[in-house]
Amino acid sequence: MFRRREPVPFAFIAEADRFRGNVTPPPPERASRGERAGRSLLVLTLVAGIVGALIVGMPALSTPSAPPAGQSQAAPGH
Repeated sequence: MFRRREPVPFAFIAEADRFRGNVTPPPPERASRGERAGRSLLVLTLVAGIVGALIVGMPALSTPSAPPAGQSQAAPGH
Protein backbone atom coordinates (compact mmCIF):
# COMPACT_ATOMS: atom_id res chain seq x y z
CA MET A 1 0.00 0.00 0.00
CA PHE A 2 1.16 3.47 -0.78
CA ARG A 3 1.53 5.73 2.27
CA ARG A 4 2.10 9.45 2.11
CA ARG A 5 5.55 10.43 3.28
CA GLU A 6 4.97 14.15 3.86
CA PRO A 7 3.68 15.15 7.28
CA VAL A 8 -0.05 15.78 7.36
CA PRO A 9 -1.49 17.50 10.42
CA PHE A 10 -4.75 15.60 10.21
CA ALA A 11 -4.29 12.03 9.07
CA PHE A 12 -8.01 11.42 8.61
CA ILE A 13 -8.11 14.14 5.93
CA ALA A 14 -5.22 12.56 4.07
CA GLU A 15 -6.88 9.15 4.09
CA ALA A 16 -10.46 10.28 3.62
CA ASP A 17 -10.45 9.57 -0.10
CA ARG A 18 -9.94 5.86 0.56
CA PHE A 19 -12.96 5.52 2.88
CA ARG A 20 -15.78 6.69 0.69
CA GLY A 21 -18.75 4.46 1.24
CA ASN A 22 -21.35 3.49 -1.32
CA VAL A 23 -24.18 3.33 1.19
CA THR A 24 -26.97 5.79 0.53
CA PRO A 25 -28.90 7.19 3.48
CA PRO A 26 -32.50 6.08 3.85
CA PRO A 27 -35.15 8.37 2.36
CA PRO A 28 -36.81 10.74 4.85
CA GLU A 29 -40.08 9.58 6.32
CA ARG A 30 -43.19 11.13 4.87
CA ALA A 31 -45.26 13.29 7.18
CA SER A 32 -48.48 11.74 8.38
CA ARG A 33 -51.86 13.22 7.60
CA GLY A 34 -52.12 14.65 11.13
CA GLU A 35 -48.71 16.33 10.90
CA ARG A 36 -49.62 17.91 7.57
CA ALA A 37 -52.94 19.11 8.96
CA GLY A 38 -51.19 20.57 12.00
CA ARG A 39 -48.66 22.43 9.86
CA SER A 40 -51.42 23.76 7.61
CA LEU A 41 -53.39 24.94 10.63
CA LEU A 42 -50.31 26.67 12.04
CA VAL A 43 -49.62 28.48 8.76
CA LEU A 44 -53.28 29.46 8.44
CA THR A 45 -53.28 30.84 11.99
CA LEU A 46 -50.14 32.88 11.36
CA VAL A 47 -51.47 34.32 8.11
CA ALA A 48 -54.82 35.15 9.72
CA GLY A 49 -53.02 36.87 12.59
CA ILE A 50 -50.96 39.03 10.24
CA VAL A 51 -54.01 39.94 8.13
CA GLY A 52 -56.03 40.72 11.26
CA ALA A 53 -53.27 42.94 12.62
CA LEU A 54 -53.16 44.83 9.33
CA ILE A 55 -56.93 45.29 9.29
CA VAL A 56 -57.00 46.53 12.88
CA GLY A 57 -53.97 48.78 12.36
CA MET A 58 -55.06 50.41 9.10
CA PRO A 59 -57.08 53.23 10.74
CA ALA A 60 -54.06 54.24 12.79
CA LEU A 61 -51.84 54.27 9.72
CA SER A 62 -54.18 56.31 7.52
CA THR A 63 -53.94 60.10 7.42
CA PRO A 64 -57.06 62.18 8.06
CA SER A 65 -58.70 63.38 4.85
CA ALA A 66 -59.94 66.72 6.18
CA PRO A 67 -58.21 68.97 8.73
CA PRO A 68 -60.00 69.06 12.07
CA ALA A 69 -62.17 72.08 12.78
CA GLY A 70 -60.71 74.63 15.17
CA GLN A 71 -63.78 74.72 17.42
CA SER A 72 -63.53 73.88 21.06
CA GLN A 73 -65.71 71.25 22.67
CA ALA A 74 -66.27 73.34 25.80
CA ALA A 75 -69.69 74.77 26.44
CA PRO A 76 -70.02 78.53 25.85
CA GLY A 77 -69.89 80.70 28.96
CA HIS A 78 -67.81 78.33 31.07
